[in-house]
This record gives sequence, C-alpha cells and structure tokens, in this order.
Amino acid sequence: MGSYLIKNATVWDAIDDQSYKGEVHIEGNRIKTVARGADQIPEDRAETVIDAEGKFLMPGLVEGHCHLSFCGPSRNQDLGEIPPEEHMLETCRAATLILDHGFTSAWSAASAKMRLDVVLRSEIENGYVAGPRYRAASPEITTTGGLGDERQMHMNAESFGWLADGPTEILRAVRLCCRENVDNVKFNVSGDEFVSHARAEIISMTELELTTGVKAAHDWGKMVACHARAAESVKRSVRAGVDCIYHCDFADEEALDMLEAAKDRVIVGPAFGLVHNSVFEGDAVGLTKDVVEKMGLPRKLEHTCATYHEMRKRGMRVVVGGDYGFTITPMGQNARDIGHFVKFFGYSPAEALKCATEVGAELMGHKGELGIIKDGALADVLLVNGNPLEDQACLVGPDKFAFIMKDGLVHKDWRRPGMRSELLA
Repeated sequence: MGSYLIKNATVWDAIDDQSYKGEVHIEGNRIKTVARGADQIPEDRAETVIDAEGKFLMPGLVEGHCHLSFCGPSRNQDLGEIPPEEHMLETCRAATLILDHGFTSAWSAASAKMRLDVVLRSEIENGYVAGPRYRAASPEITTTGGLGDERQMHMNAESFGWLADGPTEILRAVRLCCRENVDNVKFNVSGDEFVSHARAEIISMTELELTTGVKAAHDWGKMVACHARAAESVKRSVRAGVDCIYHCDFADEEALDMLEAAKDRVIVGPAFGLVHNSVFEGDAVGLTKDVVEKMGLPRKLEHTCATYHEMRKRGMRVVVGGDYGFTITPMGQNARDIGHFVKFFGYSPAEALKCATEVGAELMGHKGELGIIKDGALADVLLVNGNPLEDQACLVGPDKFAFIMKDGLVHKDWRRPGMRSELLA
C-alpha cells in the first residue's frame, strides 16, 4: 500500500451527476485529495504517478444481491449436489471473477451452504483470495414448501434453502447462523415463479416466524435480507424490520406506501437480471417462449418495471444486483443491471450508477466513505475504457477496466499486464 496520483482522468464522483476533468491523490487506503482540472496536485506528493489518458475514473462497483456460491446451477438442487470441497473452490474463483469485473464490494444475498460465505470472507480479508469487500450471508432460511425446499415425499434433496418451521425452529436456525459468524441473515417470505408448488404470489412464511427471526438476528447485531415478491410478503417484511427487501415485484399501493414511509431504514433491490434473462434470453438454456409464458415471467417483468418506476419517483434507495450465478445469469454479467435500470425503470445513467456505488455502499455499512470519490473516502477506484454515463455496457466485461484498486491496493493495472494482484498476501 503506497501513494498514487491519478492525473488526466475524467472523474465521476457519485456525488454530482456530471463528470469532470480532474485528478485524484491516494494515500494508503484513503483518497487524500480530489482536484478539478489539470496539474492541481504536485507529482512529488505521490510515489506513483498514473496518467489516466482521459479514462473514466469512478468508485468501485457494489453488488447488492450477490451469490458467489451459486456456481451456474440449472436447477436449485444442483447446488446441494456439489461436494463442499469443490463448492468452496468454485466460490473462491467467483470472488476473483467479480472483482475482475469491477465489483470491489459485494453484499451476499445467501450462501448455498452454511460456511461457504464465512470462509470466503476470511480468505479475502487474510489476503489468500483476491476478491471484493464481502459481507457473508446465511443460507436462505425457508419453510416447508417454500422457495429452497426441494424435498419430495419419496426423496430428500438439498439446495440453497435451510428448512425451519415455526418460531422455535426459526430461532434455532438464526442462532446457528450467528454462531457461525455470518454478517447477513436471509429469509424467504414468498415463493417464486421458478418453484411450481410455491409461485411468487404465495406467502410461505408467517409473520410470527419472520418477526421472530428478524429480532433474533438484530439481537446478534446482524443485518437481515429477505426474498419477497408478493405484496403481503413485502408488508410483513417492513413490519418485521427487515433491512433489505429483495424483489417486491407485486407490491401494491399499500406496500409501496409502507416502503416509502420506511425508506430511510429499508433498502430494496429488484434482482432484475434473472427475470430479464429468462424472458429475453431463455432460449439459450432451454427456456422456450412457451415455457416462459406458462411460468408467468412476462407478467412478472411488467410488474417489476412498474414497481421500480414508482420506487424511483418516491425516492427509495435501490441497489443493483440481479441474482447472477445461475445458468441463465452467469457470474460476470452483473453490471448489465445498471443498463437495465435505465432502460426498464426510467433511471438516468447517473442515478443508475449511484445505485451501483453510493447506495450499495450504504448497504455495505460504509455510508459516506465508500462508493464515492471524495477527500477521505476509502480508495476503491476504477479506470474504465469508456463512458458509462453514455453507454452502460462499457461496464460489462473484464476488458472494460484498465485499472482496479480496492482499499488502496492495485488488483489490475493496464500498464503492467500480467501483474500479481497486490491484494494477495
């Protein structure tokens, strides 16, 4: 960790909507000075001077609905069938992959097995795996018949769900997650169109079960996320005190009013990539148009778009993260959702970028010091080969990033091809 001066950059700081010509001085793991214009900061203040050649300088991206242990399953039960040793290695590789794609932070929305996220977080923090800042999650706590319950009467099957019925079992599940030192606890409150026996508008967890689980997690100082597509599941989640509510596709007026009233406390995320890819690109994995129609996915997409147009108008905090990690949503495409916010939800490019930086930083617990470029902020910095204010697709793909810095350490530098990441011990 040293000192850097990045000159001749097009700076977008996630504070103003517009970019400007400027330079950034980094000392250790913090941004020391941001200056507008050229030759404002003396070069002798830094050990390393980098000519950005006009490249777009912005904060590191934040994945707000991350599943690093979802290693390309086509069926939910595929995740239960991966041996834990291989699963851990695949999860580590996914962490480096997402960092290569510009995501310097990730908030996990569930671990496919209990300790995958927890171990990965430690490996990243100890410098053995190059990966993003990471908040480790529990598996998705669900109920009999809910999303994540793949069992049948004649056979047992595992996926990403942890089965718990009733407040006593929910309480025990949460305490086990806390004992294993997760950062986030996840509950599945509604079903999903990908589950034949529990579609999206079915409520699969009682209010007592959810409230018990949320209180227990909060007592241990953990944050809580939930899967909630049905309107009533959103309302239950708000009343229970959930911190991050995902999807909200079928939120009605009452649910939207409740979310708006709680918008200073609750962060939401559409996880739109899975729905988008299934509707528009499903043929690639055998999801024919007939199958997609029968599953009701076009209807869900329409509701999601209408819901997030309304959330934008109401000033709710929305994070980027699209349920990437499935066969239909391969890891590495994550930044596509920034463009989806613009095309489908009516966000301006700058607003969408803030969802992927500043708002994501709030979810990570680093409000005001991450996801922005300003004096004193944490040094998570990207240099992009393109201007995402004009074309959000320039953030999709590892070749789009010339320079990636996390916490003041350089992971990638286009001037030094083949360099070893400074994040590794």
